Amino acid sequence: MSKKRYPRFFGFLALFSMLLLSGCDYTLLDPKGHVGVQERDLIITATLLMLLVVVPVIFMTIIFAWKYRATNKSATYTPDWAHSTRIELVVWLVPLAIIIVLGYVTYKSTHALDPYRPLESDVKPLTIEVVALDWKWLFIYPEQGIATVNKIVFPANTPINFRITSDSVMNSFFIPALGGQIYAMAGMQTKLHLIANENGEFDGISANYSGAGFTGMKFKATATSQADFDTWVADVKNSPKTLATAEYAALAKPSERNPVELYSSVTPNLFQIIIDKYEGMKPGKIVHEKKEVAGTEGMDMGKQSAAQAEE
Repeated sequence: MSKKRYPRFFGFLALFSMLLLSGCDYTLLDPKGHVGVQERDLIITATLLMLLVVVPVIFMTIIFAWKYRATNKSATYTPDWAHSTRIELVVWLVPLAIIIVLGYVTYKSTHALDPYRPLESDVKPLTIEVVALDWKWLFIYPEQGIATVNKIVFPANTPINFRITSDSVMNSFFIPALGGQIYAMAGMQTKLHLIANENGEFDGISANYSGAGFTGMKFKATATSQADFDTWVADVKNSPKTLATAEYAALAKPSERNPVELYSSVTPNLFQIIIDKYEGMKPGKIVHEKKEVAGTEGMDMGKQSAAQAEE
């Protein structure tokens, strides 16, 4: 009798999958930042804890299927078997213990990696304000008085305090090599604290679909020495471009795969101005204004009724 073989299609499919994955860059498992390292450790710990159940189940499935196959006449046959205290203890206590440990680790890590929580360091943090536009990233350095598009530079081993908002639809700011991501929303400010452990150039992306130009909404994040950072700031200050109100209005218009741009100066408090422009559109504000209008209309109608009664 001929031996059954799997169709060649499955072999080609496995080979094709390996070729596709061969070019993958496992950035999350090779982080370059303090936060990213802790997130990687959490991923590995959680995976190993879950494998404590998955791996034995896989092996037991194979072993039981082989041992209790139809042709094995020596296997114990107990058609009336219904309960085993030992099996129940293993089935319930082991997963329960893993869940408790995993819950504790996750709870502790979640609070330790709170994106709003400043990083402890003896080095003075650098503040960078981030504005998500269609479809590009605007970065403002309030302390240096400069701005850039689709590129940020900062010193390594220096905490970076990102203040993030959007002047368009909701987006997500993400530098995978440094760890963490957080959403950018119009009229709101979110925060993210990161630090690079070494010099290097890292990819930054938009992690939330935001329209036609989403795929090109990328930027470069470069960690340098403090001296190189100071030199870069000086070079940007010599740029002929400035980011005043008119220039920002032009920049905010939708554009795809926008090139890197450097601005030697920026309108003071531009980040807060962008947030404040949406103040009247907030739900609470709208409801409050509607109540005020309704109250005013009611007072006017009351005055009219009183006047008519006097007549």
